Amino acid sequence: MASVWMGYSLLFWFYPLAWLLVLSVTHWQFIGMPRFTGLQNMVGVINDQLFWTSMWNICRFLMWYLPIVFISSLLFAAGLKRIKYGKGFIALSFLLANISSGVAYSIVFAKLFSEYGPVNQFLGDFLGVSVPWFTNPDCAMLSIALIVTWKFVGYYGLILYSGMQSIPQDIYSAAVLDKTGRFKQGWAITLPMMNPQIVMVMVLAITVAFSIFTEPYLITGGGPLNSTTSPMVVMYEAAFQNMKPTWAAAMSIIVAGCSFLAIWLFRKLFEKNIEIV
Repeated sequence: MASVWMGYSLLFWFYPLAWLLVLSVTHWQFIGMPRFTGLQNMVGVINDQLFWTSMWNICRFLMWYLPIVFISSLLFAAGLKRIKYGKGFIALSFLLANISSGVAYSIVFAKLFSEYGPVNQFLGDFLGVSVPWFTNPDCAMLSIALIVTWKFVGYYGLILYSGMQSIPQDIYSAAVLDKTGRFKQGWAITLPMMNPQIVMVMVLAITVAFSIFTEPYLITGGGPLNSTTSPMVVMYEAAFQNMKPTWAAAMSIIVAGCSFLAIWLFRKLFEKNIEIV
């Protein structure tokens, strides 16, 4: 039984990883044998301005995405906890976004948030404003963050909901006896005791941020002015448009290292060992 899993891992994990490491230190253009070049690819990537622009875009994306997706997921979890009937149907309805095709919903949101789309028509009729969702560099990344939030809010919300459900009701009963308000209960009891679930959601969100590709590639094409281009888009263009797969391999190693560092720092700062005695 173990041999099946080992064979799968060798074929789909260890072999691609080994090939990635080989490409990062060689020169190859899909034809012939790779030629060893040492750290030349790494030096080229480090001097690539577009790559570092995409890495800065990830930081901008995280500044929008993390608070939006966390607050939305927390509200969804709190609302789901209060629902008495149809809870499973509502949860599955929100999860449909998580399993839907990235290409399909990217096309739909591109139409919804276009300059003359339904969203701007609604804002124009009721508020007299028109928002340049994808044409303004300051708004484009916010728009991408909102779309990605729509995709993951149900999934993250269920994780937070499981954390809420695991908190003993006796703790809230004791807080009521001490005349503690609902806001204070949420701040001093709910959030601290949900630390494992919150950390898990944030780690997943950071991972999504560094691997985002479909939305910026299909909706904005990385624009305007490269304000939404992501490292995955840069890697794709380097490998398949500029015929530099070895550069893309070196980029992927740097992105993976930055992603690991961001997750490690977040866990080091915010993860706590919660025990219910």
